[in-house]
Amino acid sequence: MGFLKRFFRNVLHEGMPTPRTSSFEHLTEEELEAHLGVGRYGSFQLTDAVRPSYDLQVVPQQGFRRDVYQDEETRARVPVVMASASADVLFELFMDLLEPLGSEVDVVLETSHDHNNGGHLDLYREHIDMPVLKSVLWEYETMLLNDGCTGIAVLNPSVPQEVQFDEHKMLIVYGEPLDAFESILRERDVLYIPELKFITEAEHVHSSCERYSRVFDELKVNLGMDGTYA
Repeated sequence: MGFLKRFFRNVLHEGMPTPRTSSFEHLTEEELEAHLGVGRYGSFQLTDAVRPSYDLQVVPQQGFRRDVYQDEETRARVPVVMASASADVLFELFMDLLEPLGSEVDVVLETSHDHNNGGHLDLYREHIDMPVLKSVLWEYETMLLNDGCTGIAVLNPSVPQEVQFDEHKMLIVYGEPLDAFESILRERDVLYIPELKFITEAEHVHSSCERYSRVFDELKVNLGMDGTYA
């Protein structure tokens, strides 16, 4: 099934609050199909999980920028590195970014497959050996790369540091220090761009399918996840 059919027939949700006028609103089917069929912008290859707005408010670009996350309850400020990478290097880069977390980690799987109103469910697994986790994740590379309703976070609470590979297929690293993670990004030619914009900062669409929902359930079982994470 092509991207256009998934757009209409399967899971689809806007990644930003619906603007007054959507760039997709008055497109013909042919125009929409042509836009959703574009999988590359310059040297940047998209996954199947997400597409930018028709008017290209943000053009996908490889790179990373620094930011700060502020916890709403504690008001604590946590350094963040946010990155986007071309699909041909993305999953291997994600796996490389897990290394600084240590030999034992916790894992959170995020799914919005059954939440058409924009909500999502988090599933948590504590204390998994890194080699075991990586072995499992490699088996599900295709789904994790291309499902716009699946995200994953790997964290070491004792540090604390966290690596997210979210539904938009962005890479987000929280914690301190972040030097080791930035070095890995640069080694993969993902360079620091202070004013970098991401697809998430403009109108965009996600795509998934029933097959990916079933594969997600299989991954959940293989990771031994039977509870939610609040």
